[in-house]
Amino acid sequence: MSAIDGVTLRTVRAGYKEWDRADLTFVELAEGTAVAGLFTQNVCCSTEVEMGREQVKSGRARALVVNAGNANAFTGYRGREAVEQIAAQVAGGIGCEASEVFVSSTGVIGVPLPKDKAREGVAAALRAEPCDWEDVARAIGTTDTYTKGAHASAMIGETKVHLVGVIKGSGMIAPDMATMLGYIFTDAAVEPAFLQDMLSAANGPTFSSITVDSDTSTSDTVLAFATGKAGNAPLAGFDDAGADAFAAALHDVCRQLAHLVVRDGEGATKFIEIAVGGAVSDESARRIGLAIANSPLVKTAIAGEDANWGRVVMAVGKAGEPADRDKLSIGFGGTWAARDGLPLADYDEAPVAAHLKGQDIRIDVDIGLGDGRATVWTCDLTHGYIEINADYRT
Repeated sequence: MSAIDGVTLRTVRAGYKEWDRADLTFVELAEGTAVAGLFTQNVCCSTEVEMGREQVKSGRARALVVNAGNANAFTGYRGREAVEQIAAQVAGGIGCEASEVFVSSTGVIGVPLPKDKAREGVAAALRAEPCDWEDVARAIGTTDTYTKGAHASAMIGETKVHLVGVIKGSGMIAPDMATMLGYIFTDAAVEPAFLQDMLSAANGPTFSSITVDSDTSTSDTVLAFATGKAGNAPLAGFDDAGADAFAAALHDVCRQLAHLVVRDGEGATKFIEIAVGGAVSDESARRIGLAIANSPLVKTAIAGEDANWGRVVMAVGKAGEPADRDKLSIGFGGTWAARDGLPLADYDEAPVAAHLKGQDIRIDVDIGLGDGRATVWTCDLTHGYIEINADYRT
């Protein structure tokens, strides 16, 4: 992934956990950088989320600090003091306002971020040599098994602009606005309000259409930063030349990042796409899709490579959305198993069985009531998920 003009990356080891790896990321941003953000709707959110919601209203940012290994959520005033300390220290180091320093934390919930380690870590980060995207993607991870990044480009008039995104996330994934910790950087010049509009629009069919385990994190955050260093005429709305192309590139990066999170779901062996059509509305289709995607019975059936459409029927029926059993159709991998409420008399399970042995699985559902449609993504549920989470804290 290419460097983004106006973005300087650094990582160091603060020692938030007993591991021999970088766990503090410091990103310095050029003056005038625009910022937009999405934050979890979990009401037991972290101080970092509470402060970020207020900070993003200004539309400007100069730095980002990400702590891995400690979520600093459910930590009261001590957690807030740690975040305020980090912001003030970085602000003093680069000469900006503390409100322009965004802080995110991820890891164990209920343990205050140690201020001494944070102080030493930030001091080291301010002195550290610049690094690359791979280093950053690795440093922000927790149970992730691989680094996650995406990139795209767009033409704004005669100017080519670049976008790069990194994300962490593997478990506690059921975004209720955004997802895990994700950061997108571009050298394009974009007005903050329009950047927010485009990020919010991209969220619904990408980040908010994935789930691993139905749990919405206390810390979920997605931030987009636009440094303006490409030199294009600033984008302020969709009437501006190149705005559609930039919005499409931003959506593409969000989609790539969202899919990478699901593919790395804790213990996952299958990537599952669930396409719902024929619902009374797009939002109804999305809710039905998520009900299927969050069903342990559906997810374990896919893990066992069992085309058990009865479990899909169950999940559709429990979604709380309009559905008619006698109009419902279900298929796997492009082969319909049941149509209009009945298993097909000539159903051949051989191609379905072959499809389920692969890593990329598709489930099609036709509700038969309208034109609403949506696609959501999830993964299977295996014993590996239990092994990872049974002893996560200890």
